[in-house]
Amino acid sequence: MPTKRPERGRDPARAALESPARHDFAGAPHKVRIIGGRFKRTPLPVADVPGLRPTPDRVRETLFNWIAHLRPDLSTLRGLDLFAGTGALGFELASRGAAQVTLVEREPRLVAQLRALRDKLDAASVRIVQGDALQLVRSLPAAPFDLVFIDPPYDMALRAPALAAVVPVLAEDALLYVEADAALPPELLAAQRLAVLRELRAGKVRAHLLQRRQDDMA
Repeated sequence: MPTKRPERGRDPARAALESPARHDFAGAPHKVRIIGGRFKRTPLPVADVPGLRPTPDRVRETLFNWIAHLRPDLSTLRGLDLFAGTGALGFELASRGAAQVTLVEREPRLVAQLRALRDKLDAASVRIVQGDALQLVRSLPAAPFDLVFIDPPYDMALRAPALAAVVPVLAEDALLYVEADAALPPELLAAQRLAVLRELRAGKVRAHLLQRRQDDMA
């Protein structure tokens, strides 16, 4: 039986990103890309680092559609990418015009890649901080961030402590994105008085857009 040839003109890297198997993370792609804004189509290298799992393009596209609906003007928005990894979320936000984006990452190889990418793009709005995310976030000034991304490795119990750590640094009406491999437990959301605004399931990815409960902001 003849071997089926790849579809002519089909980009294998793009096909891998669009395949449902992409969300199983058995093998991460070598590159993802910025999908919107002034840095659109910029490739982001994916290093062979345990636990590194970039947010898939389709999920990021949906997430930023949510954000655009809720925050049409990003020009004054201050963002925090707490477990930056490849920088896919933080650089996507900077690409779309956020005033300031802080990326926190502890792995030296990833920090070097993030800094090289920032310099290549001349992304003056991006600040890169090396260190432990939970320790660093506790040292930040109160309520400076309008949008926070929490996307830690799935095999580390970081989501609950990260949520507890970032709530004090959220600005009024701030949005909080959390990526996980399962729906966030209601008791976890209740403990931090957070409400789910949007939720998406794509393969093994569960994407959540949260905000502090309205009765806390009255």
